[in-house]
Amino acid sequence: MLIGSHIRKHRDALTSALLITACAPAVPQTLVTYADARTDKAQLIDTGDPGDSVGDILVFDQPLLDKNRKPVGNNSGICIRTRVGHSFQCQWTLSFRNGTIQVAGREFDEGTSTLSIVGGTDHYAGIRGDMTSVNNHDGTFTQTLRYRLNQGDVAKFK
Repeated sequence: MLIGSHIRKHRDALTSALLITACAPAVPQTLVTYADARTDKAQLIDTGDPGDSVGDILVFDQPLLDKNRKPVGNNSGICIRTRVGHSFQCQWTLSFRNGTIQVAGREFDEGTSTLSIVGGTDHYAGIRGDMTSVNNHDGTFTQTLRYRLNQGDVAKFK
């Protein structure tokens, strides 16, 4: 009986520690990336009336750079024109060596767009937050991700 009580006490302490770790608040983080459309330009598929029109599709698969402009992955996705001369509805994936981050939302023709981080894989499973996207007018887009991962998750963007 004494040994069983001792084992239960240690099991209960371990279970409590694991629950506290699993429920620990996620630490907010920021990551700045650059989508490089200078060499791999997005392709526009004109689906309706000639020129800019609702329903046109923009597809892209471009290098993803870190804050030092070194390659760290891929930026690929699709956008559908929803408002002429104004915005697209987009979904794309930032692919890194150790997983992916998916974003979705409205991408404005001008200014800053804020998209939702809708999920991730591998090291980024359980990611949540948002991403701003800004056209730098030099063929690159600054993408700033503000996100949280569970306390025990380790995300290294390399």
